[in-house]
Amino acid sequence: GFAVGSGAHQVLWFNGRRTPDLVARYGISRTFQNIRLFGDMSLLENVLVGMHAKLRTGVWSSLLRLPVFFRERRSADAAALELLRFVGLEGRADDQADSLPYGLQRRLEIARALASKPKLLLLDEPAAGMNPTETVELMALIRRIRDSGVTVLLIEHHMRVVMGVSDRIVVLNFGKRIAEGTPEEIRSDPQCIEAYLGREELG
Repeated sequence: GFAVGSGAHQVLWFNGRRTPDLVARYGISRTFQNIRLFGDMSLLENVLVGMHAKLRTGVWSSLLRLPVFFRERRSADAAALELLRFVGLEGRADDQADSLPYGLQRRLEIARALASKPKLLLLDEPAAGMNPTETVELMALIRRIRDSGVTVLLIEHHMRVVMGVSDRIVVLNFGKRIAEGTPEEIRSDPQCIEAYLGREELG
């Protein structure tokens, strides 16, 4: 997964800016290996939470219920509903998040991550715990995200997912980089074949 809170200190740059405090505002979003949804909130509300960094209405406009607040809320609701459609959850906007099966919860988490309109989306082992059908659907969703113009950085141990959606792959073995290249190059790399259980696993 992505390291959080390690003892090492590094400065993160993205699009020429230092970003540790304003990651979402600068165009980076992520999901977690262990799904982190607001289970007692609706699907729509979960996606709206992901939009907070992009909303412009100030505190006073919200408290006083000024027209600008309602205009932005209607726009946000429409955008959230479109994201739910994009990930295949249309028609369930009012359902409670924890009522969804695991695979659909993962889709909801991805929709929430996309709500901030990222340029770079970090996916931390999104296929973990998924059955074969859910995995195929996840791969199709990742391709749609990529084709929409969002760069996807994927950390994943499920080799069929990695080989099926990636343009370029970096392979680590016990923390050491052993290969980098296209899926075709990785598939024929002797070190990758040895580290990841043979050609069938990589195919």
